[in-house]
Amino acid sequence: MFAAKAKSYAKLNLSLNITGTAGGYHLLDSVVTSIDICDTVYAKPRSDGLINVYMHGQNSESIPPEKNNAVKAGEAFVNTFSTRGADIEIYKNIPMGAGLGGSSADAAGVLNALAKLYKIGDRAKLKELADALGSDTGYMLDGGFARISGRGDRVEPLGTCRPLYFLLFLPKTPVSTAECFAEYDRAPDPLRAESARLARALREGNFTEIAHNIYNALEAPACRLNAETAQALEAAKSFSPAAAAVTGSGSAVYALFESEELCRWAKSRCKAKIKTRIVKSVSPAAKRTGMKNPFVLGENEGK
Repeated sequence: MFAAKAKSYAKLNLSLNITGTAGGYHLLDSVVTSIDICDTVYAKPRSDGLINVYMHGQNSESIPPEKNNAVKAGEAFVNTFSTRGADIEIYKNIPMGAGLGGSSADAAGVLNALAKLYKIGDRAKLKELADALGSDTGYMLDGGFARISGRGDRVEPLGTCRPLYFLLFLPKTPVSTAECFAEYDRAPDPLRAESARLARALREGNFTEIAHNIYNALEAPACRLNAETAQALEAAKSFSPAAAAVTGSGSAVYALFESEELCRWAKSRCKAKIKTRIVKSVSPAAKRTGMKNPFVLGENEGK
């Protein structure tokens, strides 16, 4: 029987600018949100210091342990906090190679599960561990709406924002993140200001401005590398959504609509041979603390 459980949510990049390079890494300025697709992590204590991770779903069983960020997260946790080890089961629902942050989500999920298992409350130290594991792993610890910058280690939470609804397109063929950045470097975009404007629009609940500032500097490179991503983006735009974009380095594409009903309408009429799924933004940290969303009808009645 497992003693601790943690859910770790996928993310969408609502904006993604590349602001430079440092130490061989690209620096980003991106507004992100968690969406309601998650991997679930279960952890059971061991009597020794070993970390065993067992993957299930989305072809994750073939990930070598030495390349699995979930394993690295568990080992870093044990070394840092001098706890015993754990047997960990991860049930994946986040597609791999789609730009949805699945690997980072698993690493963050392991850190959260082990923190719960061994009653570690030092979130600052967990954030340090997460940042060392991957560019957006620190953000994934709490998720929600945020503006992230640098290598993804600087996280500015945007609080509880109005819920957003998306039709997500999931091509079968992944995009290599390294190849996508290399393709970008061959033809870089000029720096834009979408992230600052988008963060403000989210705080204000201004849907028109949110949609107007959706942007991804890696979109064109991802489409050049992957014909399925280009087809998915074309299909997404065919429904005249408020906005459409690639997330991360692809391969997934999303169309933003003003309501879940419009998402359902688009999904029912989609003839593209690409898997689609309706998703919405979520705020995992708000759920844990019991915060209410002021943009959800009814929660502010009488206030």
